[in-house]
This record gives sequence, C-alpha cells and structure tokens, in this order.
Amino acid sequence: MSADATDVTGEITTARELLPTATPARTRAALRELVRPHRRTALACLATMVAATAVGLLVQPLLGHMVDLVAGHRPPGDLTLPAVLLVVVALVQGGATALGLSLVSQLGESVLARLRELFVDRALRLPLEQVEKAGTGDLNARVTRDVARVGEAVRSALPELVRSVLAIVLTLVAMAALDWRFLLAALIAVPVQAHTARWYVRNAVPLYARERIATGAQQQQLLDTIAGAGTVRAYRLEEEHTAHVTERSSAAVGMTMRGVELVLRFYNRLHVAEYTGLAAVLVTGFLLVRAGSVSIGTATAAALYFHSLFSPVNSALVLLDDAQTATAALNRLVGVTDGPADGPARAAADSGNADPADTGSADRNTGSEPSTQDTEPSSGAVTVVGVHHAYEPGRPVLRDVHLTLRPGERVALVGPSGAGKTTLAKLIAGVHRPAAGSVRLPGARATGGLSVALVTQETHVFAGPLSADLRLARDTAGEDELRAALATVDALDWVEALPDGLATVVGEGGHRLTPAQVQQLALARLVLADPPVAVLDEATAEAGSTGARLLERAAARAIEGRTALVVAHRLTQAAAADRIVVMEDGRIVESGHHDELCAADGTYASLWQAWSGTRAHADHPPHTDTAPTPKDH
Repeated sequence: MSADATDVTGEITTARELLPTATPARTRAALRELVRPHRRTALACLATMVAATAVGLLVQPLLGHMVDLVAGHRPPGDLTLPAVLLVVVALVQGGATALGLSLVSQLGESVLARLRELFVDRALRLPLEQVEKAGTGDLNARVTRDVARVGEAVRSALPELVRSVLAIVLTLVAMAALDWRFLLAALIAVPVQAHTARWYVRNAVPLYARERIATGAQQQQLLDTIAGAGTVRAYRLEEEHTAHVTERSSAAVGMTMRGVELVLRFYNRLHVAEYTGLAAVLVTGFLLVRAGSVSIGTATAAALYFHSLFSPVNSALVLLDDAQTATAALNRLVGVTDGPADGPARAAADSGNADPADTGSADRNTGSEPSTQDTEPSSGAVTVVGVHHAYEPGRPVLRDVHLTLRPGERVALVGPSGAGKTTLAKLIAGVHRPAAGSVRLPGARATGGLSVALVTQETHVFAGPLSADLRLARDTAGEDELRAALATVDALDWVEALPDGLATVVGEGGHRLTPAQVQQLALARLVLADPPVAVLDEATAEAGSTGARLLERAAARAIEGRTALVVAHRLTQAAAADRIVVMEDGRIVESGHHDELCAADGTYASLWQAWSGTRAHADHPPHTDTAPTPKDH
C-alpha cells in the first residue's frame, strides 16, 4: 500500500510505499495469540458477565408479576416481595457487572500492553530503507493515533460491547421462555438490523482505512514542513507548503465528514428497526392476551424485554463505528508486529548508542556466495565481497564493491557527494542488508557486546541523567569506567563542570549540550561499547570549524586499537588515515596512502587540491592595505 498526496476528491494518490497492514484474518490470529496467556482471566470475564446479565433479566418478569397482581386486584401487601426482589436484583447485578467490567478491562489492558511492546520492538527493527520509503508520518501515525484508537476501544468499547452482546443473546432466550411467539415477533427487526450492520461495515471498513492513510499523509506533510522550516523560509516557500498542508488536512477532514454522514444514515435505519420490532411484539402480546394464551403481566414482560434491547442493540451496532476504526488501526499495528523479529542487525551505536539486539558475531550475507566467519572471533578484519545495493529497483547505489579492512587498520572513505560512502558504511554497520554480495565481520570481543558500532553526525541525547545516557552503550559500566571513557574523548572536564556532574539531567527538558559535546558523548559511548570494528559516518561534521580539531582528536582516540572505517567530512582525517579509499558513482576507484594518491593525480588528488585551496583561502584572507585608495573615496 502506498500513499503520499491527495487529489481534489480527497482520495489518496500513490507515491509512498507505506508500512504493511495485516489482513483481518491475520489480525484475528494475532489477537488469539495475545489472549492465549490470559485464558483464565478471559473465562472469568465471560462467567461473571453472563451471571450479571442473567440476574438483570429477572427485572422484567418481576415487573410483569406486579402487573398481574394489580390486574387481579390483589392487596397492596402482595407487592412488597416483588419490590424487595427488584432491589436485590439491582444490587447483585450492579456488583457483578462492576466486577465483570473490571476483569474485561484488565484483560484488554494486558493484551494492549503486550501489543505495544511487540509494536515498539518490531518498529525499532524495521529496515531503515523501509521506514524512509513509508515516511516518518506513517510510523508516527501508527505510534500515536492508531495506538490511541485501540487503547480507547479497549477501555470503553470492548467492555460495553461484551455486555451488550450478552444482554441481546440472553434477552432473546428469555423472550422465548415467556412464549416462543414473542421471540418470532422480536426477530422481525433482525433483518433490518442485520442489513444495516452489513451495509455499515461494508462502507465503514474502507472509509476508515482511507481516513487513517489520509491522516498519515497529513502528519508526513507537517513533519516535512516543520523539519525543513529553515529551507522553506529561505526560499520563500511558505505559501506553497501551507497549501500542501491545507490540501492534506482538507483530505483528512473530508474523510472524517464522510464518516459522520455514514453514522447518521446508520442511526436512521436503526430507528426503523426499533419501531418495527416493538410494534410486532405489542401486536403479538395483544393477540395472545385476547386469546387467553398469556397474562397481561407476561405480555408486559415481553414488551419490556424488547424495549430493554434498544440500548444493547444500539450500543452494539453503534460500537461497530468504534470497532471498525479500532480494527483499521489494529490491522496497521499488527502489520508492523508481524515483521521479522530478527530484522537487520543493527550492531550499532546509533549515534554512539549500543544496540543490545546484536550481541553475537555478525555475518550478513544476502548474496549467493557462502559467508564465513573469521577464525579469530575478535580479530577485527572486515571483508566486503561483491556488494551491490539499491534503494529503488533500477537505481543502484553500490556496484560490485570489494573491500578488506585489516585488523586495527584505520581506513578513510572519501568521494564526491552521492558516491555511495554512507550506504557502504551502513552496510558494514548492519543498518542495511546488501542486495547482493556479503559483508563479513568479526565476532564480538570475548567480554561480549557488539562486533561493530556506528557513530553518525545525527546523535540523539536521551532525556535523563548523563550517566544513564552513557550506560546505553554498556549498562554494567561503573562511574570510574564512565569517567575513563569521557577522558578518552576529552569530555571529562566539561562533564565534571556541569551542575551535578554525571548526574546532570540532559536531553529534552534538561541541560543543553553543544553539538561538539553531543558528539563527544557519542564517541564516549563507542569507547564503552568497545567493539572490534567502528564505523564513523561524518561523526565530526556537526562541530563547525571551532570544534573540528577537538572532535577529530577525540575520534582518533575513540577508534584507537580498532578496525575503523571513517567517512571523512574533512580531508585532514583522510590524510592521517592508514589507507584512503576513494568512491565514485557507487564504485571504489582508488585506494592507497595519501602521498601516493596525491601523486597519482586522480580523483583524490582533485579533491585534495580543492580542499587545500579552500582551507588556504580561509586561513589566509587576501591582504588589504590600511591606506585608503582612490576607489575607497
């Protein structure tokens, strides 16, 4: 399924490849799997709700008995016992209903909690290219709106639906117990109600599915506009982006209004069914009383039974609205939870964060060539064999890449923009799987942990104490180890200068860190994770010129003793590397030391000359005389 833009009719046009949505059959199977560990609670819910409903059905016969007593001119004292029994029935039903609803809510919340856990677990393991194709708006809509819809259904709709269905079934049984002809009369309304329900479901399911897609497209547009606010202002694109947001919002509102219209028509048809059924029961009661088959009290009880069905039947059918909305949301959640539990191994410190999911040796092979592991589990060697990769069919990003990183070697990866450097780095880090070929990595160190860690320029600082942020890389690290890691990357001095040192709250709502400090934290996480292989994807690019040397020195210390692939933002990093690999148009075109590549007068030499000229110009601005010239006048 794909969606991106909307046309003038409010329909979604296909442009983005959305995350998968489960089929109804698969969603039902997933729910059964989620409920299975809570079978006892489910049985207790059913038994309690059945008992509460059955007790409540004693009200109508008691009222009918009171009618017969009055019709028979019995003394007022005879009404005392039925009245007391009505009070007892009300108290017992109220208590049993409260217990049953609490059990239903407990069951629903337990299942929902597990569903959330599965969703978050699978969402974090989704291939990055899949999320990028779908857009963050789709994932965000599922995390927020869809989870909220299912949660609302579990807390309110589910208990009410269970109670309503039980009330309908047991009431019809009670009417048959009074006289089977009352049941037949009541069933006259069923064809109208069934047709109404079928009509509603047939129209509501696709409508609410389109509404969820429209909402996701709206959120995606908002996220894109907000994220690119600086560019939008710089190019005076405010009106254009506002028009896009308005278009997507109008499409979402249009879908909502269609839903409102559908519900109104749904209610109109229900009123017809209620009138038809009640009229049939009253006519049947009149005929049976006249024939002497039943008493006035029995006919009254039958009419009261059918009238009492108005509320549960309407609730059950109206809850179809919530049920269809929740079902559409649930299908989208299950579509993600059905993803592979062992998605692409990230074996990464995302921006320096260790991923605990990857604790063994990493050997990713999607090509036909068999993959092998190093005989030395932590030797640090990396071998890339015949790798091809493309984010979209027919548009290859990498073509037949062969690369070997020797243990302990620091390799700089350079090349023009779009050459495929970041893609190769992410393949080695395990963020992506190659379309063909293999990436062979060493196993983790003997102490456990990651085999490869990735540090990018997009580092996230999690809200909480700074020490907890560091322990994401290794949760068993003591304070001395945290300080040693910070000292390695020259961050200990400013950390100790914080108001509470390592206990200082950072991230959202906490102490703000500079871009250079954030990157130092990422590098400190790398030190704590202690992988044999490190991949730095422009990890010092956000520092600016003032912090560049500080971060380059910190990065050099963090990768010391490791096999390292450095996507170099500054060619000074490349010049200091053991070897330089030059990429162009998805291929490796040069490899060697700085001096020999400069002498070869190839792609790297051109890059170095351009870089050196720019730096020389920046470091030595043109000289201007202090004395004014005629032009100055």
